[in-house]
Amino acid sequence: MASHKGKGYLGINNWFLTIIFAIIPVTSWLLGAITRIMRGHIIAGVLQLIIPPVILFFWITDIIGAFMKKDLWLFA
Repeated sequence: MASHKGKGYLGINNWFLTIIFAIIPVTSWLLGAITRIMRGHIIAGVLQLIIPPVILFFWITDIIGAFMKKDLWLFA
């Protein structure tokens, strides 16, 4: 599994910026997939990019995770 430098999207350690990215659906979709792939969760990243119900699931979990954990929840 790959390590990450910071929490949130793309390893950015700014909680407020992560919240903004999580709330906007397009950025959450794209940055969430890229972040999951960077952290070694390739299957989750690819699923997020191509399957619409999975996109909604990850969008909701990203918003909840950004508020509660200040990080993304990763499901492999």
